[in-house]
Amino acid sequence: MGSRVNFSEERQQYVMLGVTGPNEYENNVNNNWYTNRIAQWCLRYAQTCVEGVKAKAPEKWKALSEKISFLEHAETSQWQKIADQLYFPEDKKRGIFLQQDNYLDKEQILVKDLPREHLPLNQKWSWDRILRSCFIKQADTLQGLYLFEDEYDMDTLRRNFEFYETRTVHESSLSPCVHAILAAKLGLHEKAYEMYLRTSRLDLDDYNNDTEDGLHITSMAGTWMSIVQGFGGMRVREGVLHLQPYIPMQWQSYTFKIIFKAALLNVEVSQEKIRIENKSQTPIRFHIHEQAQELAGEQVLEMGLALG
Repeated sequence: MGSRVNFSEERQQYVMLGVTGPNEYENNVNNNWYTNRIAQWCLRYAQTCVEGVKAKAPEKWKALSEKISFLEHAETSQWQKIADQLYFPEDKKRGIFLQQDNYLDKEQILVKDLPREHLPLNQKWSWDRILRSCFIKQADTLQGLYLFEDEYDMDTLRRNFEFYETRTVHESSLSPCVHAILAAKLGLHEKAYEMYLRTSRLDLDDYNNDTEDGLHITSMAGTWMSIVQGFGGMRVREGVLHLQPYIPMQWQSYTFKIIFKAALLNVEVSQEKIRIENKSQTPIRFHIHEQAQELAGEQVLEMGLALG
């Protein structure tokens, strides 16, 4: 990863040039925010792994580092330097991270202002026209914010979501579920449900006019993610399970099962209450709407939905 960046004398920071980020309607761009953010995480995680292996298996670490001629201090110091000085494009006026350098040079047209006969873009527009447009095939900057949401405040998440979702055509099966989860976190329940329908009915309604090529397994997984991580608000933080369930107004109830640290939980959410049953013998501690709970084996917890 360290060899993929170079130091910009102009910026006095490390930059990453000529990449393709998650948005497949862009290629060969400079400083894609998501790619730089993942690179930074990888460099820091690699340092954590080095320290972990050294502490837990020093002899194996010594043998491995000698085998690959790993110059630990020089390598890890450079990783740290790059991670600390990596450049991230942003627009401070709007308070958003830029998908890549010069993204705002593109003509900023919203998806709602596109004639419907122009969609899907990949079947109606030339590739050259797509590349020059501001339109995004799937979550890009928002994919990074989904993965690292706990490192950003709600206002930052909201500003970026409102900017990028309006420019996203969702012509990838990977896209709607990420937007559904972020929308649910932000309390944008109508948008979350819209994106849930988009991922769950992608092939049933042939949104992108491509089911003749086969079904999208990713949207099937995305349907589960939209319900469990989106409506159910499931997260794992510092080894602890967190749930923040709500229910779409269009539904009477929904249910999902999860296994966490050998405990099997059945989560039921209705318009009136939340019911969680531990269907295993393993006791579990978890949080629901930031309230600490403990549930013994084969026990049930019920609470009013209003408590959320």
